[in-house]
Amino acid sequence: MKPLLLLAGLLPAVLHAQLPGASLLPADAGANVASHFDPLGKPASKFTLELRNGQKAQLPFADKRDFDEAKRGFIAEPPYTKIMADAGHVAWDMGSYGWLLTGKDFETIHPSLQRQAVLNMAYGLYEVVPGRIYQVRGYDLANISFIKGDTGWIVFDPLTAKETARAALEFINEKLGKRPVVAVVYSHSHADHFGGVRGVVDEADVASGKVLVIAPERFLQEAIAENVFAGNAMSRRSQWQYSVLLQRSPFGHVDQAIGKNIAIGNTGLIAPNRLVGKDFEEITVDGVKMVFQNAPDTEAPVEMNTYFPQFKALWASEIITGTIHNIYTIRGAAVRNALNWSKEINEALYKFGGEAEVMFASHSWPRWGNSRIQEVLRAQRDAYANLNNQSLHYANRGVTINEIQNVYEVPKSLRDQWAARSYHGDVQNNVRGVINRFLGHYDGNPTNLIPLSPKDSAPLYVEIMGGSAKILGKGKALIAQGKYLHATEILNRLVFAEPRNQEARRLLADAFEQLGYQAESTSVRNSFLQGAFELRNGQPGGVPARSTGPDVVRAMSTEQWLDFIGISIDPKKAEGMQFVINLVTPDNGERFVVEMSNATLTTIKGKEAKNPDLTVTVNRAELNQVMMGLASFDDLINAGKAKFDGDRAGFDRLRSILVPFTPDFEILPGTAPKQKRAVPKPFEVRDLVNPLVGD
Repeated sequence: MKPLLLLAGLLPAVLHAQLPGASLLPADAGANVASHFDPLGKPASKFTLELRNGQKAQLPFADKRDFDEAKRGFIAEPPYTKIMADAGHVAWDMGSYGWLLTGKDFETIHPSLQRQAVLNMAYGLYEVVPGRIYQVRGYDLANISFIKGDTGWIVFDPLTAKETARAALEFINEKLGKRPVVAVVYSHSHADHFGGVRGVVDEADVASGKVLVIAPERFLQEAIAENVFAGNAMSRRSQWQYSVLLQRSPFGHVDQAIGKNIAIGNTGLIAPNRLVGKDFEEITVDGVKMVFQNAPDTEAPVEMNTYFPQFKALWASEIITGTIHNIYTIRGAAVRNALNWSKEINEALYKFGGEAEVMFASHSWPRWGNSRIQEVLRAQRDAYANLNNQSLHYANRGVTINEIQNVYEVPKSLRDQWAARSYHGDVQNNVRGVINRFLGHYDGNPTNLIPLSPKDSAPLYVEIMGGSAKILGKGKALIAQGKYLHATEILNRLVFAEPRNQEARRLLADAFEQLGYQAESTSVRNSFLQGAFELRNGQPGGVPARSTGPDVVRAMSTEQWLDFIGISIDPKKAEGMQFVINLVTPDNGERFVVEMSNATLTTIKGKEAKNPDLTVTVNRAELNQVMMGLASFDDLINAGKAKFDGDRAGFDRLRSILVPFTPDFEILPGTAPKQKRAVPKPFEVRDLVNPLVGD
């Protein structure tokens, strides 16, 4: 049998090997990933292999256009495969995925996903529109796009990290001639589209108006809100969606559907100085006319496409990429509107699709030719509409949120189009998201109205099933039959009932692993494989990632910060506390009443209590230091930068019951790290060299 990649299309590594620059092909031809990185890991089972062979026979491998488009316009590859962070660690390592270019058919990767993973190996500088539009790909999860104006670059979506964005700008300037950045466009409120902005522009130039930073209306509010209130929970769940503990190998992380991975560097944020508020709005910058299409409530709460009439080029942000996306992203977020997503694609189709000759985006690869563009637009329009319509069709016939994933079927005409395959999103998860958006989590069965917690229900099931020995025996039998989902149903209960039962943990991990190998969606694959890893090994100790950085804190409104303080209160220790505090920030003219009653902290902006227990006066510029953990209120008082008038007893009690959040809580029982790093509470100074402490 021919290798999968030869069936799929031209091998991108061949192209790279023929051009100057660092080859991504590993010197050992991928030998270092031939065996599992985890001593407890298993190869693909005979059932996984049989399923995989059936999948290959059903996939449209004869359509090789994506490979032709992914390599089109290639100019140069950089002479490096790693980008270092300013802090000294590796921020980005494209070479760690080089084994994907060896031409092997990997039995532990869904054949459709392996194809997508190879397409995402594009690395270097590409021309999209001759002499005018370029992209640097393979430097981060997203692409960074450069529009050549009369005098400088207009940068679309400057990646996640300062270091990768800076490297991309340096590379294009080296190859095409140095030009200043005259404008930056943030397409939407996710960090991989704005976090690297400090690598391409200076904040002073934005503040002076020398450089435009264009974003959709409400950008700043949405960028902050998603990362603050549930940011810690999202960070932990993202570890599973992106399988951060797994090595990059056929047995671990292979791709992230819309790119290889997320750069780990300096993530920043510079506030936009030009907002787009109309449905369609035209802005000309440096001789380049741009027509922005606001498309909110799609892939992000605020997002916009851009059409370049001079070049007949449609930039589709992250609304139209090389995959069907998440309606409900399993890292956690509000459920997205599949129907509106479809309608916004239809708007782009009818507004720009009649004349566009190239469509490019912040992820994946461009499509050229009007008929090809319309084909992809219609495929994704119909895919999102079908997710919505068919799910609600069955819901109206009584199918519940706990059944729809086993009832919904993607139409064959969509299954046969690569553009309608689900690599980032997952069909079974997405249809449950649609039901949840309209009907919520409850399925109508009163048994599920107040469900027992798993740790409480699991022992009951184990007892009824005859104890752990019988469950282990049945679990082994189900795994031996390739019934992995059935096995997880009973083994998961045993693990929750007996978290220290190593045999149960390892059996559940074995089932998870095969399900991961079988998955087409990276989110599903990564979650199952990360689950298997944590069941076998637990979480490593160390420094948990913080969900907020200095720029995010500075951009956070004072009201958002106060609301987060309310979330951080230990509810069991707040009973009986009662106080009223006025907070005044003179430099921006804001004032707030903060009230504690009924074990709950509430805030109202623009008001002032007549008889507060305490009035706190501090400039917002100084409050930032407290919000970032770089100074305490007492430090500011001693420095004459803050003033407390009244009784501070309530404030001190509040400070004593705040709980620090760290993204290392258990998802499965018995997986907590053995060592944890103490994290400062709000109002406390951050100790950057605090030693590891035991449980």
